[in-house]
Amino acid sequence: MKKPNPFRIAHYVLNAHELKQLPQDGGIEVAFSGRSNAGKSSAINVLTDQKSLARTSKTPGRTQQIVIFELDQERRIADLPGYGYAKVSATLKSHWRQVMQRYFQTRQCLRGVVLVMDIRHPMREFDEQMLAWCDAEGLPCHILLTKADKLKRGPAQATLLKVQCELPGTASVQVFSASKKTGLDELVDKLSNWYEYGSDQG
Repeated sequence: MKKPNPFRIAHYVLNAHELKQLPQDGGIEVAFSGRSNAGKSSAINVLTDQKSLARTSKTPGRTQQIVIFELDQERRIADLPGYGYAKVSATLKSHWRQVMQRYFQTRQCLRGVVLVMDIRHPMREFDEQMLAWCDAEGLPCHILLTKADKLKRGPAQATLLKVQCELPGTASVQVFSASKKTGLDELVDKLSNWYEYGSDQG
């Protein structure tokens, strides 16, 4: 029997430009991060079984604030600003780099990070920086190799194995396709552990 998806109840709460605008630092928060065109919004929408909870756009870098979705009073998803192709000023890029660093260093309720990478272009410079931040803070990081439907099974598995070999001990990785829902059950299981939805903490 298929297990229920606890993430369908997610709903939008707020956008934050500064850390002080975020909800109170308590409960359990999981952050989604990734390059601007890696499929982060699509992954959130598939996870929550909602077509437009997270805003998807053909213009990379649309998410330029921290967007908070709430599951209940104790559990939240934080959609972090996309990085890479965003056409924003150097001043705003510097601001977000500083905000992100403080977020990872100071946000006590942060339970883990889902790092979204296009399976055709994994482990770019900022991806590696994100992994390093998570490793330094002892924070679990789960990588989604998205758009897996764009590759045949053999090359997709080869990329998965290559990325696995490069990961620090706090990180895990899976293949994922939002359009085919490949890997959705695995992602739900991983996050259910982080949010402590009726299972041992993972």
